[in-house]
Amino acid sequence: MDHDAPLTPIHVIQGESAFSPFAGKTVKVRGVVTGRGRKGYFVQSEERNTNPRCSDAIFVFSPRRKAKVGSFVELTGRVLDYVRDEGGRPTTQLKLFEAIILEETGPEVSPIWLNNALLPSDATKLAQTLNGLEGMLVGIEAGAVFTAPSNPYGDYVCVPKDVVAARASNGGILVDPEHPSRWFPGFRIVNRSAAPKLNVGATLLQPVTGPLNYRADAFQIVARSAVKFENAQVPYSQVSFEAREHATTILTLNGFNLDAHLEDLSLVESRRDVDDDVRYGRFELLAKAIVEQADSPDIIALQEIQDNDGAEITDVVDATDTYKQLAKDILFLGGPEYAWADIPPARGADGGQPGGNIRNGFLYNPTRVAIEAGSLRRLGDNSEAFDGSRKPLMARFKVLSSGAFLDLVNVHLASKRHQKSIFSPEQPGFDPREPVRIAQAQLIRRALEDRQDSVDYYVTGDFNDFEFSPTLRALCGEDGFNMVEALEPNERFDYNHRGQLQVLMHGVVQRSAHEEGRVSYQILHGNELTGVKPGADTCKASDHAYVIAQIKVSA
Repeated sequence: MDHDAPLTPIHVIQGESAFSPFAGKTVKVRGVVTGRGRKGYFVQSEERNTNPRCSDAIFVFSPRRKAKVGSFVELTGRVLDYVRDEGGRPTTQLKLFEAIILEETGPEVSPIWLNNALLPSDATKLAQTLNGLEGMLVGIEAGAVFTAPSNPYGDYVCVPKDVVAARASNGGILVDPEHPSRWFPGFRIVNRSAAPKLNVGATLLQPVTGPLNYRADAFQIVARSAVKFENAQVPYSQVSFEAREHATTILTLNGFNLDAHLEDLSLVESRRDVDDDVRYGRFELLAKAIVEQADSPDIIALQEIQDNDGAEITDVVDATDTYKQLAKDILFLGGPEYAWADIPPARGADGGQPGGNIRNGFLYNPTRVAIEAGSLRRLGDNSEAFDGSRKPLMARFKVLSSGAFLDLVNVHLASKRHQKSIFSPEQPGFDPREPVRIAQAQLIRRALEDRQDSVDYYVTGDFNDFEFSPTLRALCGEDGFNMVEALEPNERFDYNHRGQLQVLMHGVVQRSAHEEGRVSYQILHGNELTGVKPGADTCKASDHAYVIAQIKVSA
């Protein structure tokens, strides 16, 4: 141990980039303890440096011994650039050798308030700003609005009251096409038992302060105190279409890895893959959405349906038990007796949760519609674009009241999960799966063009991309129209990603069907806006809102 290391001002440790020029060196620093996390604490110099790109603070890695918040300490340790994942942004840490408490109560450190002036929408400028604040005491002032619902981990996102951004009908923030990965400040409550359940639109009643930490590919405040807020009530919207003779209704619903089986821990890849969707009430909640919000539609296009034994890694691929449980709960609530149809994937071939064999499927009311014999098929089985990805499910439905037909394509395109953070040192914001989604959309477009007749079509599901994306432009082509664009701009959202409301579910029809007024479209809000109790088993029905269309099919 180097007890004679020179006293180093904290502000030079961070440097002007994400990587520290002092990495690997032993240093001695002094500062005030400003907050504590699960694996250590934060120390900040009492004097602010003049370079806005250099932080005056550092995280001290010390899982077992944590200094008291507010104390003034002298620390000796080695500077590390900790990188959790290859290619990720590092966080500068001090691996502690020795800690000396100089004063039980040190100088007061004032927080830097995160507001509109400090938070540019441009990702490069924002990264520079936040890099210079890493580890430092920052805060969100009272009056901020919560734009993400509470999650199981005690994470929250707030938008300061002076931030200028497009607002949704509920007061949340809509994704900006010019800056789709824009960052808004948030915080984590380390003690989940003290973390409240709250909804989008809740108001922060007193400031939240804490050190600015970098985790999970984003910056986040480590909250130092309890949160006082005024919650927002979230109504669950209901379908509002006027009844039309011979019209067909189609609900799009993401099942969120739905299965009716409690997994055996010895048969799954990770403990996190064990859940009990029946006991959590998720089937009942989805059934309520179908019967009460959507008024028992004729067809339900389902995504993320898992097989009979859920995430257990076995040879099972059949999902009959999952469909039976959902149909049973629908019938119990007064809905119709739905039939179902899918084509199971090969074992482990279509991605998703290991062992789950998720797929797209249909529930349908056999007194209203019927699947034409031989029309049910998967698209992209032999396409490189769909290698390891969920295959679209296509079927031709006959509307029994009129004899007309509708070609329905149910999709779940490649995930955004591999997209790089806007704070990544290399290719910030790059989405390697976007070209894959475009290729998938082009294949679906060709399947529609290759049909030998002019039957109406409807393409719906989880596209994992925005209405203004190249993916949706490729799928719509010349004659297609995305019904999302018929909605008022402040209603265009079905998913909440880190506090930004966005559209990932879509409904594409022939442009002529839209122009002739034969299609109505609505997003049934509520589910994507309500929080869950941190630390508890989630009973959230889905991570998306639900989408419903009414189509008067041309005979």
